[in-house]
Amino acid sequence: MPIKWTEDWEIGIQVIDNQHKRIVDYINELEVCQTADDKAGVSKILTELTDYTSSHFAFEENLMEEAGYGFVTAHQKVHHLFIRRVEEYKTRYLTGEDIASELTKTLETWLFNHIKHDDKDYSGIVKQNLELATAKVKKQKSKSWFGRLFGKAA
Repeated sequence: MPIKWTEDWEIGIQVIDNQHKRIVDYINELEVCQTADDKAGVSKILTELTDYTSSHFAFEENLMEEAGYGFVTAHQKVHHLFIRRVEEYKTRYLTGEDIASELTKTLETWLFNHIKHDDKDYSGIVKQNLELATAKVKKQKSKSWFGRLFGKAA
């Protein structure tokens, strides 16, 4: 049964929410391939899921670091363990083990819990930092070219 994205999964940072939705799409694609017994498709989706998720995690961790979030290292460890776990599932799958239902349930449960707890924990400080950065850019854009060059308002 496909995962349906709901608003209560959102952390309020649109770019992160969109990336989380894409991860849900990968999990749903994985289930379709598993149902069709498409081994090549499952392997491909697992690789893409791992690559995309690694990129997402790096992006998320960068936002946390820029915002001064105090638990970045702990969050990185959780991310690292997740990637390792998905790679272990891929290895098990490639050796012929039937992991289909276990894998999709694990991915869904992990993602839901991670978003609802770990990601929501950092969302406030990251949103605040992004709002400050946006305000700074808007202020800078409101200056004339002369003001931007010499640091004076128009």
